[in-house]
Amino acid sequence: MAKQNNTADVEFIKALAALLDENDLTELEVKREYGDSDRLNVRVSRVQPMVPAPVQVATPAPAAAPAAAAPTAEAPANSGDPAGHPGAVTSPMVGTVYLQPEPESPAFAKVGDKISEGDTLLIIEAMKTMNHIPAPKSGTVKRILVSDGDPVEFGAPLMIIE
Repeated sequence: MAKQNNTADVEFIKALAALLDENDLTELEVKREYGDSDRLNVRVSRVQPMVPAPVQVATPAPAAAPAAAAPTAEAPANSGDPAGHPGAVTSPMVGTVYLQPEPESPAFAKVGDKISEGDTLLIIEAMKTMNHIPAPKSGTVKRILVSDGDPVEFGAPLMIIE
């Protein structure tokens, strides 16, 4: 009888492997109980081949386009991407942003506020820990790019300080 269970188990595992391929899954785990002392725990997985991320290649501007001037030092400040702004404060971690210490409290910083280096700008909650994000330099808050409770990624622009 044990040989019959073994053959059935092998067929079951082959069926799971086929299911893995048919549905483009990377892992499948099944636990079966045949009785109090007879169990089968199967985990079938496969390694996905690493596909390199697409590479964007910059194509040079045509030589006959004299209007395409070289970017100036002021271009990052005027571009639409706030992360490229020289006064951008970026997130040092992944988490949730809080602009004030408690829901009924005033915000740490508002647009137009003068702040000093080291002042707390906001809090990022990461893994149940409240991390105070200090101002990297003194200046005036020009823009706040996140809202209270927003999720942020590492390197995401949070504020602009000039």
